[in-house]
Amino acid sequence: MKDIEVIVFDIDGTLYPAWRLNIRMIPYVLCHLPFFMHYSKVRRILHRTAPLPDFFEYQSRLLANEMDCTVAEAKQRIQKTIYDGLKPFFERVRPYRHVEETFRRFRDAGYRIAILSDFPPEQKGDIWGIIPYCDMILGTEEIGALKPSKYPFGILAMALKVSPEKILYVGNSIRYDVEGAKNAGMKTAYLLPLWRRILHIRCRKADISFANYRQLQNIVLQSDKM
Repeated sequence: MKDIEVIVFDIDGTLYPAWRLNIRMIPYVLCHLPFFMHYSKVRRILHRTAPLPDFFEYQSRLLANEMDCTVAEAKQRIQKTIYDGLKPFFERVRPYRHVEETFRRFRDAGYRIAILSDFPPEQKGDIWGIIPYCDMILGTEEIGALKPSKYPFGILAMALKVSPEKILYVGNSIRYDVEGAKNAGMKTAYLLPLWRRILHIRCRKADISFANYRQLQNIVLQSDKM
């Protein structure tokens, strides 16, 4: 960890507990259930798709085929139901404890900080007050490929002007975050789900497995002193 210069965070499920958002969304999802079923299928396809010159256009075309509507109608539905419709829910979801403290301490220790998320970061408003600590905030949709493609990780490294091996990527998904960042040459930190914490099962694929943000702070900052 002593060679790390940049620490990058995922957002969804990493900076806040996903279950808190999911519970709040239940009535909303049920009201739009057919749409969410089609949209989930489209996203599964997009997670396996090569980098696209226009991600949003292709996403709309896939959904149009699924819902038997025009591309313009599909694009409008995505904007209204997903990008705009979900915004209010994030305003009421609180982040994990010590997230802001972690960003501040890493920043004070000299690390550069960034965010790379599959869904638009701006959808989360001020991202619970951590924006001032960030050197860069990117959404993979704008880049053209979702995780676990190594393409968005590579674009992030290029934008930060730092080699991938000097980046620590923090996420909550083994497939999308750990494997994606590893394939791009980055170090990885994995936020353990509750069942792994209870059974004391670490993630062998990740360089760091942590149960809470205070623990992540200690691991990274102690390694920095060695």
